[in-house]
Amino acid sequence: MRGQRRERATLVDVAKASRVSRQTVSNAMNNPDRVAPETLERVRAEIARLGFRPNRAARSLRRQRANAIGFQVEQAAGRPVGNILDPFLSALTASAQADDAHLITFVADDERVLRTYDRLLATQVVDGFVLTHTRHADPRAAWLREREVPFVSFGRIWDDPTVTSWVDVDGRAGTVAGVEHLRDRGYRRIAWLGWPGGSPVGDERRKGWADATADLDQDAGLLSGTTPQDALQASAATDRLLDALEPGDAIGCVSDIVALGVTLAMSRRGLRPGADIGVMGFDDGGIAEVFDISTVRQPLEDIADALVRMLEQPTEPSEGLIIVPAVVPRASTSR
Repeated sequence: MRGQRRERATLVDVAKASRVSRQTVSNAMNNPDRVAPETLERVRAEIARLGFRPNRAARSLRRQRANAIGFQVEQAAGRPVGNILDPFLSALTASAQADDAHLITFVADDERVLRTYDRLLATQVVDGFVLTHTRHADPRAAWLREREVPFVSFGRIWDDPTVTSWVDVDGRAGTVAGVEHLRDRGYRRIAWLGWPGGSPVGDERRKGWADATADLDQDAGLLSGTTPQDALQASAATDRLLDALEPGDAIGCVSDIVALGVTLAMSRRGLRPGADIGVMGFDDGGIAEVFDISTVRQPLEDIADALVRMLEQPTEPSEGLIIVPAVVPRASTSR
């Protein structure tokens, strides 16, 4: 009827009609060799029946109106010193600017997070988003994908492997490299101080420690502990580990902030990082350099460049990008 407009079919509609995943529909269009012939025929039939046309403009910032990227930042209250996202935000700003785009930062509490994203889109302030702090039960990726809003993520979309627009650091491999560095320096037993269970990033890093120390003669339960992402609380949590350690042992940490807490606890006991007990952090967001703590560096400039390039592509990549971090030796692992 004149005056009425038929809603455009989406990739989700095709997936439901074909009884396949969204990734399979994407592969049928972009990588048909990865799809079984019968499935490919069924998906193509539904594409034709529904009149589906990929919204290629939806993933290209250059063809949007604002050419602006939304970036959700943490609210200032309780934000730890040395947060890795501070230098990442700087790197992302530079990468976006080099691509003739600009960054719009905003805050959103958990209860109204989707409402905030919706408002930014409705007012045409931004064209797409870079997500961070991805976690289990995070609603943002599914909500954005359903609406065909372009987005990429620093961190995997843990609950939906079909979402591939992300760049992440291999936390397990980074921790393994850190433990191997400690072992190469001659440290014997290697303890671990991580975040409480349930954090995908923290759990992955702890697995690296467990895998890399599996052949050592040490009690994993006795030599591991947890702490929130807070230097003072990490310092308190370190005391139990130090009771079980001796000079020549070491502590691997889930982050540089936790590693700073470890050095504070050692200082109270008159122990020297490196000379007495080795200390290895993770992130290299700045705090490790100030306090001369060995760490595992996340290449933030490379990550930011990759995310901006990914956001410019007309379709989702076939898989996410994993970047392996590198150890940065400093005084805390120098014997």
